[in-house]
Amino acid sequence: MTFFQACVIVVLCGMLSAQDKKTPGATEGKSVTVPAVIDHNRVVITVDLSLPDGSPQRVRAWVDNGNPDLELSRRVATLLGLAVNCGEQECSAPPPSEISVGGMTIPLTGVKEAKIPLKPVSGAAVLAPGMNAEINIPSSILRHYDVLIDFPDHKFSIGAPGTIHFQGSAGKVLISAENGLIQVPSQIEGKKYNLALDVGSCISFLSEEIFDKLATAHPEWPQMTGAVGSANMWGVESEPKWKVMRLDRVQYGPLFLSNVAVVSLPKTVVDFFQKRVGMPTIGLLGSNMLLNYRVGLDYAHSTVYFDLGRTYNFPDFDVVGLILRPDDDGEFTILGVADFEGKAAVPTGNDGVQVADKLVAVDGIPVQGSTMGQVWSMLGGTPGQERKLTIERTGRQFVVSAVVRHFLGEVPDEKESRKRK
Repeated sequence: MTFFQACVIVVLCGMLSAQDKKTPGATEGKSVTVPAVIDHNRVVITVDLSLPDGSPQRVRAWVDNGNPDLELSRRVATLLGLAVNCGEQECSAPPPSEISVGGMTIPLTGVKEAKIPLKPVSGAAVLAPGMNAEINIPSSILRHYDVLIDFPDHKFSIGAPGTIHFQGSAGKVLISAENGLIQVPSQIEGKKYNLALDVGSCISFLSEEIFDKLATAHPEWPQMTGAVGSANMWGVESEPKWKVMRLDRVQYGPLFLSNVAVVSLPKTVVDFFQKRVGMPTIGLLGSNMLLNYRVGLDYAHSTVYFDLGRTYNFPDFDVVGLILRPDDDGEFTILGVADFEGKAAVPTGNDGVQVADKLVAVDGIPVQGSTMGQVWSMLGGTPGQERKLTIERTGRQFVVSAVVRHFLGEVPDEKESRKRK
């Protein structure tokens, strides 16, 4: 063997050794596309986790770029053998080392801890009420990649920076260097604001201050009280009192959106968002306004892309006027009934529905174990259609007939508004 041949062998061995030391599934130069479920406007995909014995565990993951915190269910933490510590309101554990999306490894080494909901045994597999997911993929992880959410074709793509070919209208955005949260320069009635981009939210939100000013200035814009349809986000106790309105027009980066449905956001929550993102914001645009688009997140270049995939007006407020709470055991509790044209949208009282009743079935189809999106699909339809609601109260079941209503109709055009005035 010559000296030159020996040197070549040494170099090759060094290269092979270096390759062996690379993280398994390294994402350099790679991207993957997987099917996605759009459930209650939220994006859910399937990922693989590695159990202590090395075998894979497949779970559903919620793509939530509006949240920097890694979260997972107590069941998953137990399967992974994580050391869980619990306080009065929530638990935490060391994060898994990685997840796998479509065979591509996504390291979680930059995450300090995983948050775990403090749930009873019956809710051990619940990450968030009304959702079929046990782990989320937060902004703190997504910011290291190219990301494409294809709402029309129900697909999710993730890859190393520069591996996804983005299309559509592009706009520069502001991205928090600390956690990857995105703010989009926007305009409402000629005034400039920042609105977060949050594909993990089923509805859009606007600060109470600006919401009230717009509502006063534009009484012709459709408004209502009560979180029905896509506004029925989690079933928190305040949702029956949530104020909802359609904005005539919002410039959102490169997009000009009309009939934008938003919920009023209290100042305390706006202040929390501003502190977390580290810059001024007045709310967020959720997936309810993005369902026609392929949304590209080019974190490396602080750019978002909106590629129009279809033109369709989603009737997300053509529903039966219930306000629901998904429970940890899979049941649905009625929190309230929305008003429609000055009257209760659903029969109430002894022979109708009451607060704390259980919704057992819609048109004979049981709802227990369903997601919020699935239940609202049952409660939706063409205005005027009848739905048979099976209600349970103190152990007794009975049926209430309810009608699909056209809540929060479209903003009237300019000519019609002038005539009304």
